[in-house]
Parts: sequence; C-alpha cells; structure tokens
Amino acid sequence: MKLRFAPSPTGMLHVGNARLAIANALFARRHGGAFQLRIDDTDIERSKESHVEAIQTDLTWLGITWDETFRQTERLDRYAKAIEKLKATGRLYPCFESEQELAAKRETQIRQRRAPVYDRAMLKMTPEQRAQAEANGKVPYWRFRLSDRIIQWRDLVMGACQVKLPSVSDPVLVRTDGTVLYTLASVVDDLETDITHIIRGEDHVTNTGVQIDIAEALGARPDHFRFAHLPLLLDENGGKLSKRFDAMSLRTLRQDGVEAEALVAYLARLGSSDDPILVLFAEQAKVYDLSHISKSAARFDTRQLLALNHKLLAQTPFSTVAERLPHGATEAFWLAIRGNIEMLSEAKLWASVVYGDIVPPPQEAETSAFLKDAAALLPEEPWDTATWKLWTTALKEKTGRSGKALFLPLRLALTGEEHGPELRDLLPLIGRKRALERLLMGQEG
Repeated sequence: MKLRFAPSPTGMLHVGNARLAIANALFARRHGGAFQLRIDDTDIERSKESHVEAIQTDLTWLGITWDETFRQTERLDRYAKAIEKLKATGRLYPCFESEQELAAKRETQIRQRRAPVYDRAMLKMTPEQRAQAEANGKVPYWRFRLSDRIIQWRDLVMGACQVKLPSVSDPVLVRTDGTVLYTLASVVDDLETDITHIIRGEDHVTNTGVQIDIAEALGARPDHFRFAHLPLLLDENGGKLSKRFDAMSLRTLRQDGVEAEALVAYLARLGSSDDPILVLFAEQAKVYDLSHISKSAARFDTRQLLALNHKLLAQTPFSTVAERLPHGATEAFWLAIRGNIEMLSEAKLWASVVYGDIVPPPQEAETSAFLKDAAALLPEEPWDTATWKLWTTALKEKTGRSGKALFLPLRLALTGEEHGPELRDLLPLIGRKRALERLLMGQEG
C-alpha cells in the first residue's frame, strides 16, 4: 500500500488540504503502507521555493513524515513519453480554438439549454486544415478524448460512485507551449510510483472519473487505484470554508498558539461520529478509520478546535512548552495559567500581568475605599498559595464584602482582567510590590 499528498507550492497549506494530508498519512501508517510527498510544481509561474519549504515545515509540525519525495518538474521526460503514447493511440488530439471561441460556444449551448460540453469540433479537422492552421501561426493545445462510457468505482467513503464521461468535456492535458497539466502529470506519477490509494476531497469526484480513463489509456487495469473522497468542509455558518482559507493557514494557526496535536486530533475525526483523542500522530494512526467518516459535509468549528486545544494545554507539562513561553516564565507560572488559556499565545498576556507593568482599568468611585483597605491589609512576604485566602478572609471581615463584590475589584486591580487564572496561584507570582502598586493605582482611578 502506498498513498501520497501532492500539494501545489502556489500558496500556504490551510486546514482543508491539511485534513487531506493527515488522512493520507494516517491511513498509510495504520495499514503499514508508505507515504509519499509529491510537490506538484508544474505551474512554473506561480510555484515558489518558499512555499515548498513552508509545506515541509507545516507537515513536519503536524507530525507527518514521508518515505519519499520528489517534484513534478524533475519528471518532465516521463510526462513527455506519456504524451507521445496518447498521441500515437489517437487519444490526444490538437485543438486550435481560442478562449473567445470556446466561450462563445458555451454561451450558445447554455442559451439552447444544452450542457456546455466541448463539441469535439477539432476531431473533424483534416490534415490539410491542421497544416493550414499551423501555417497561419496557430499553435495547438491538446485534449484527451474521453471514452463514451460510465466510470464506476466503490469509494471508501462515498460508497458507489460513477461519472458519466459523455457529460464531461474532453480535458486539456497539454498547453500550447508544450507543458503538461496536472490532470495528466498526476496520473503518470501515481502509476509509475505505485500509488495504490488516493484520498482527496469530494470536489474531485468528476476528476477521478477522468483520471481513471486516462490511466486505463496508459495501460492501467480498471481497478488499479482505490479512492476515498472526503466530504467538503464548511465553516461554522455552513458556508464554503475556502472563503476563509487565509485565516485558516497552518502558519497562522501555529503562530496563534494552536497545538499540532490538537489540530491533528480535530481534523482526523472531523465529519465522523468519533470524539477526538489527544494522542501523538503514531497513536492517532492506530485508530484511524475511514469507514467512520460521514458522507455529509463537515463543519470546521473554530470553537471546537480551541476547546480541544484548551484541553491539551491544560494537561501539558512545563518541559514541553518551556522554550515557547515568554522569557523568564517559570514552571509555577505555567501551572498557574495553563488551565485558563485556549492558545499558547495567550501566555504573553499573563506574563505581562505577572512580570510586567499594567495599568488597571478605572473602577467605580465606591471601590476606592475598598482597595485602600485591601492595600492596608496586604500581608507581608514571603507569599505562597495560602496568602490569597488569608488576605481575602481579612478583607471580608473588615469590609463585609463577599462573592463578586469582594473578588472582582481585586482581580481587576491586580490583573486588569475580569477573568483568568486563580488569584491564589497568581498572587505569589505577581509579588507584594507589584500588587501594592496596582491597588494604589486602582484607588486613584
């Protein structure tokens, strides 16, 4: 068994294609198969080396390793041989229509309420007509003549699938400059590198029918590949997630403090009835099951991801995150805040609260006297986790305040926030000097 992930280095990886990378890698590892990283860089103008490096960085961050890798631009000779074979068998034929001519044909078909399928007019060209077109300076692009049949397969997710090829336009496989398009290059690579299973998005179902036809034209047996098409991803409101891909890039999520383990756990189970489990990638692979994925579209809910990320951080030891925390952060600091953050980036806020200078928000005038009492009753150091209770008990007896009336003014004065980690744990980290200064500033406000 061998699977592949074949991103195009024309942009950043986002949660949509990360889901496919994770699915292919987990399935391969679950069944003891190999995993290939193929860089589909035939779009020379848009492909960038920086994107290749970013893809590799993102996959490594997710915990994905690959057994082999190559770029399509390293295999142009193999595509050229496939092109010549398809030309020789009459399956690739030259076309000379311009984009404007094709658009006019489509408009006519739509106006006549016919499907806008390519009419194969160029198949009727005589050798003399082709020679004349080329003599006039026209350079052909090449289309693949699809079979007049229905392609059927048993999908590992969608079940019985079929594509009626007569309702699909013959795809262009070679541009006028002779360069190959993805549709052909992908088939050649999959055949020649012994790919057995292909997991991709539901939007590729029609393309799958076309590529099966191309593969068979190149000599593949009908059942050479097994396919699994994952349902499309929607956003929280049921819209297409593609509109939000920039905000959902892996680089952005990583920089914001989303943990790879949480993202893999979420995407691996998204669209299934199984609850995410927070385990390392190798352990995730042991329980990955395509048969549990629903045929219905799945919703990517950022709130669910952050809840899972929060759960992971709350159980993460200091040693795992020490190098990623703000400078000077201690284990006591991490243990105090980890149960109250959704993303690691939030540690920066609490580091400023504990170690830096903050300006507490203004409070009601009647709170000034209370904060004055709080400053007067502030215990002497050394402080520990018992200090908070001793202090607030004394304040309660002095002022008669309790509950929110007692604790909220203190939290606002000491942290500048209405919610956050237990002050029992934060107070010793803030220290008496900073606490006193903030209480005095609160009185002035």
